[in-house]
Formats: sequence, C-alpha cells, structure tokens
Amino acid sequence: MKTNSDSKTEITFEDFKAEVINDYKLAVTSRECSLLGRREVLTGKAKFGIFGDGKEIPQIAWAKAFENGDFRSGYYRDQTFMMAIGELTIEQFFAGLYANTDLKEEPMSAGRQMGGHFATHSLDENGHWKNLTQQKNSSSDISPTAGQMPRLLGLAQASKIYRNVEGIDTTNFSKNGNEIAWGTIGNASTSEGLFFETINAAGVLQVPMVVSVWDDEYGISVHAKHQTTKENISEILKGFQRDKNHNGYEIFRVNGWNYPELIDTYQRAAQISRKEHIPVLIHVNELTQPQGHSTSGSHERYKDQDRLNWESEYDCNAQMRKWVISNNIATDEELTKLEKEIKKAVRDGKKAAWSAFINPILAERNEIISILEKVAASSPNGVFVTKLKNDLAAIEEPLRRDLLSTSRKALRYLVSENSSEKTVLQNWITNYLNAIQPKYSSHLHSESNLNALNQSEVLPTYDNNAKDVDGRVVLRENFDALFSNYPEALIFGEDAGYIGDVNQGLEGLQEKYGELRVSDTGIREATIMGQGIGMAMRGLRPIAEIQYLDYIMYALQIMSDDLATVQYRTKGRQKAPLIVRTRGHRLEGIWHSGSQMGGILNLIRGIHVLVPRNMTKAAGFYNTLLESDEPALVVECLNGYRLKEKLPNNIGEFKTPIGVVETLKEGEDITLVSYGSTLRLVEQAAKELLEVGIDAEVIDVQSLLPFDLNHDIVKSIAKTNRFIVIDEDVEGGASAYILNELLNTQNAFQYLDSVPKTLAAKAHRPAYGTDGDYFSKPSVEDIFEAVYDVMHELNPEDFPKLR
Repeated sequence: MKTNSDSKTEITFEDFKAEVINDYKLAVTSRECSLLGRREVLTGKAKFGIFGDGKEIPQIAWAKAFENGDFRSGYYRDQTFMMAIGELTIEQFFAGLYANTDLKEEPMSAGRQMGGHFATHSLDENGHWKNLTQQKNSSSDISPTAGQMPRLLGLAQASKIYRNVEGIDTTNFSKNGNEIAWGTIGNASTSEGLFFETINAAGVLQVPMVVSVWDDEYGISVHAKHQTTKENISEILKGFQRDKNHNGYEIFRVNGWNYPELIDTYQRAAQISRKEHIPVLIHVNELTQPQGHSTSGSHERYKDQDRLNWESEYDCNAQMRKWVISNNIATDEELTKLEKEIKKAVRDGKKAAWSAFINPILAERNEIISILEKVAASSPNGVFVTKLKNDLAAIEEPLRRDLLSTSRKALRYLVSENSSEKTVLQNWITNYLNAIQPKYSSHLHSESNLNALNQSEVLPTYDNNAKDVDGRVVLRENFDALFSNYPEALIFGEDAGYIGDVNQGLEGLQEKYGELRVSDTGIREATIMGQGIGMAMRGLRPIAEIQYLDYIMYALQIMSDDLATVQYRTKGRQKAPLIVRTRGHRLEGIWHSGSQMGGILNLIRGIHVLVPRNMTKAAGFYNTLLESDEPALVVECLNGYRLKEKLPNNIGEFKTPIGVVETLKEGEDITLVSYGSTLRLVEQAAKELLEVGIDAEVIDVQSLLPFDLNHDIVKSIAKTNRFIVIDEDVEGGASAYILNELLNTQNAFQYLDSVPKTLAAKAHRPAYGTDGDYFSKPSVEDIFEAVYDVMHELNPEDFPKLR
C-alpha cells in the first residue's frame, strides 16, 4: 500500500475519492502498527519501541511530492512516509521491532537498529550501485538527535554537482540534478547545533533541500518554552527567508492536521526546490504524540488534562476522518468498517512477522535439544546436561543466546570425557557461532570486490634525474591527476579552494577545475563531514578536508555515529566512500597538538585510519582509496609539506597498500614501532644508537585501522626479541592500541626476552613553542634513552646505566 505520487492536472471525483480513502487507510494502518507495536514491547516480545503516531497525515502529504531519485534523511518517526512510498510493509514494521536478522524480512537494518530507523537499498547483494534514479531513496537513519542533518546537506549538494559539473557519469545517480533531499526533525531537536549549522550551510550553498520540522511542542517531557526562543523555530529563522536581493530559504508553516493544506504546501515546496535549487523549511505545527515519546514512559506524566484533551481532538487522523465525512467522501459507517478491517490486517501482519522471527529459532532449538539428549544419555554427568536441556525446552520464546549459552554450559560437564556425542556438540557450537555471529558482526567494512584491502600496492617510480620537490608539490600533482582521471571526485574545506589549502597542496586547482570541485567552505566541520557523507552516498567521490586534526573533534560525532556505521547498520546495502583529509602530528600549542589518535581509534571503527610518514605515501593512499569503496581518514604530517621528496613519474598511479607496514631500517637488537612525524625522530635515534652498538629495526605502521594485517611486526620481534612502541599520543592512547594488537592479536609475547615498552607523550597537551613540543612529546633523546635502558637491563656491562 502506498500513496499516489503521480502528478495529475485533472482527476475525476471518483479518482479523488479513491486516493483520499487510500490515504486514510494508510494513516490508520500506520497508527494501528504504532499502537500494537507498543503493546508488543510492554509484553516483552520487543525490547524498545519508538513510533510515528501523530505524524501520519503530514507524512502522507510529503510522500505525494517525493519522486524517484529523491533522498530522505530523517529521524525515527517517519514510518508512515516509508509506508506511503511503498518501502515499508506491516510485516517489515514488526520485523524491525523484533530485530529479525534476516535482511529479506527486515530490509532496513537486519535487526541492527531499533524499529523506526529506516533505509532503502542503494546497493545490490554484491555491494554495487543500483540505479538510484529509478527508486525512492532513504539514507539509513541514526538515533542521535539532529545527527541526520549534516548528511542531508551532502545529499542535497550532490544534485547541485550533478546539474552543474560536466563529465560525470550520472546514469545511476541523477537526472540533471532534479532530485530533492528531504529532511525531517522533531521540533525539540532543532535546538541542536547540528541543525543550525546545516541550515546556515544550505542557505549559503543554495541546494535542493526541504526540511520538515514535526512540531508537537515537546522534546520527551520538556516543553518548547525550554527548547526554542519564542517557542517557534520558523519565527526565529525568519532572517533566512530569501528576498529579491538575497539568497536564502523559502519558509512555510502549516498545521499538521490539515490534510488539503499539507498536500498543497508540500507540492509548492517541491516545485521551488526541485526547479530552482532553493532550500525550504516546512514548519509543521499542531502535531500530537498520542503515545508519548517512546515505550520508556507515559506522556500523561507531563501533559496536563487540557493538553491531552486538545491532542485527542486535533489528532491528525481524527481530523482527517472528520474532513472525509464532512466532504461526503465516506460515511462514518464506511470508515468504521474500514478501520476494523485494518485492525485485523495489522494483527495478521504482526503474527506473520513474529512467526518469521521465531520459527527459525525454534527449529534451531529442536536441533540442539536432540544433540543434548544424546549427550546426556552417554555422559556420567547426564543429569546436569538434562537439566540444562529441560530448562531450554521450557522457554516459550527462546532467543539464540539461550541456545548457545545452554550448549556451551553443557560442554563444561563433558570436559574430561571423550565421546562422539561430545564431538557432535563441539562441532554444533562452532558451526552455530560461525553461522550466527555474522548476523550481528558483518559489514563493518565493505565486503564487495572494491574493498580497500583488495587494492594491490603499486610502487612510485622515478626518473634517473627526478627532482627534489617540497612534499606539498607531490600532493598537488597527485590531486591534479586524480581530478583529471575521476570527474566525480571533488574536494572542499576551509581554505581549500582559492588559496589551495593552507599548505598549498591544492595550489591552482580551483582555477583549473572550478569552484564546485575545489571549494572553500565556512568554519563548520560537522557539516563539511556531512557534505562528504551525503555526496558519497549518491555516487560522488568527495574528499572532505578538516584543516587540522584537532578540528576533527567538531565532526567526531558525525564520523562515529554516521559515517563509520553506514555499511554495518545497513548490512552492506548502503555505502559512503568518503575520504577525510586532515593534517597533524608534532604541532605546537595546546590547540594544535594533534594527538587525539587514541580517541579516534576507539570511536570510528568502520573507517580506515591512515597515518603516512610523508606526502608520497599520503598520495598513494588517496590513489588506493579512490579505487575502493570505503571511507578513510588520512592524516598528513603537518611538518612534512616543505621537506624535500623525489617527484615520482607515475603520479596518480602508485598506490600505498592499506594495513601493511614498512620496515625502514633492519636491525638485530630491538624493534622500534611508530608512525607519522614521530617516525623521523625514531630514525634519527636509531642512527645515534648505532654509535653505541645498538642495532634497532625501525618499522612504519602506516595504517592504524586496519593494523599490520600480514603480522610483519611480530616477525621482526621474533628476530629481535624486544620492542618499543613510540607515539606522540598520550599514554593509553594509540601506543596502548598498538601494544594490544602486538600482544593479543599477533601473540608477540612468546618471542619476548624483555618487557614490552611504550613511549608516549605526557598527559597534558603541549605548551606553545619548540620547547613545549620537546618537553611534552617523545624527543630523539627520550627514544635513545628508552632503548638504551632496555639494553642496559639485558646487558649492564656493555651498556652501563646512563643516569
């Protein structure tokens, strides 16, 4: 069931009547799903529920203006809209509530997100693009309030790029940039900074973005008077209204219970935005939330009786029902009969969804119970196994954890036994884990043939008389080659355009490729990231530049909650292969210390974190990434732009492999592991250590996420039997991460003759100036003495104590 979105200039009354009745039927169906969904949570069949009740009619009006190729970036109350565009059935609604891990049953996230989080499939089963112009698209939702807004900006900007940049193959992605990006947000969430940052950026960029604010006066229990100045978001945004002399927004206000006015408003908004690429704000007032915020609480606790009475009368479904009857479209009796039919259909759909969820688990339980019965019959501890089996059989609606927990506990009673029945149980547990674990853990990264790890290394090559140039020149020439070879590639950030970035790595490229492909932005890191995410989700290859690594902090929530989880939360049916470019390491001053790696590593799993030691390595990473379909953060060395490097003759073609380390100096006595700018200090210390008879092996990590996939570092440790990790991050940060990888993943402990060491920065950020750097982060002398102390402990005669 979906609403009719075909634009017709003339229709008969019968056609009109049929469309209205279908819309009412859709609204009631969605409401019944919400009501029954809440009961399923309260009875324990589902864990949590958050529903779109009270927003049905405006979402139906919106769906009528939504066309193939358009994108939605919404929040967790848009279920009616998804039903109206034909992308959510009753069964799928409940499958999401039950967290069904079968993507065919629950196509939104395969149970990885709570209900109310919606997505369509941009990719086929092989991870390749579908034709997005032939379907209605919803980017995958996230829960953090206003977190959908930055991505919305990028989804809209893609249309502007497709309309105005020549040479891009738009076949699967755009029809002359006519697509609108539609956003939704609750009125309370407009208090978030991400909302205002996005609104401002879209006004500057003039992109086809339509934002609906669903205003029911509350944010959970907190009234609008505590949320918004003047209690009215469209009122305080009046300054964004466009006029004859200034670009800006078109702003509409409409009551959320007024069916005909809603339809008219959304049609007008769509026409303006689609044709003129004007951003639009639709403030949908006087909405209700009949069941409160979520199943976690009741709105009767914070709404007085007058408000509850008003909500009952002005419920959008109730108001549409009155309008249908008063306009002689249907009688009360006809609607009552229809409503009863809908209740039954929703109950039947719920039952079908539950059966699809529970039946496979019941079949799996029968299988393990049969195995446990045989184990119990053959084991001296059979009485204990039988109790476990009986307890499992008594669970009326078991979960997979019940099956696995029971079987693993049973195995404990067989630890001293040797029987074929035990072997069968062991194999079942192993096979079950192998089959079930991916339902919850797959697709953190791309599993397509374009996965970044499938890209082979291509070494840079050099002419015999290759010039020594500033590192920035290697980057500039490489970006020039990439923009020439990839028409869909573009880069944007603070100072990235006109001056060619603060370190001149993009010098002259805006003049060559135009302001849409090499662009300046405002100081607004979160929406720079959002631009990249949204455009990447629509087939472009954006490079979002965050001027310094420290400023990543402004965008870290978007990176962590949105970009890093796209593949995972859609089980591989959406992707955003965004490259994030920044620079850091060995900086001076509290606010340019560039040492957030520990936090970054823990917060953005799902994004590759690459730390090249020079600009040739960085350029190679960009070349690798543009041939893959995964997001990555590339941290260039800020103090390397003016250092000399040979200029390769295969610019744009050489590729730095991801997850592969490089040994820069071989040695016999100790392995030194580091990355980025600190590596130059390590190399210098290694030279000085040779003067006292210590031969250190120096290894460049290059890639932190993923880390040393070939386990080459442990091969070095097997030779030297000792190692130190040197890092400019604080203790417990990246050095602790590397240490954990070496000890727990690569099992380096078995080769050690000395305690493994880490040498990290002080707990504080560096004070300003060169001395601030020296006394805050590892210096050449610190590295020398740390290595010397290890060798002193090993052989105090040859290496007497320094101090």
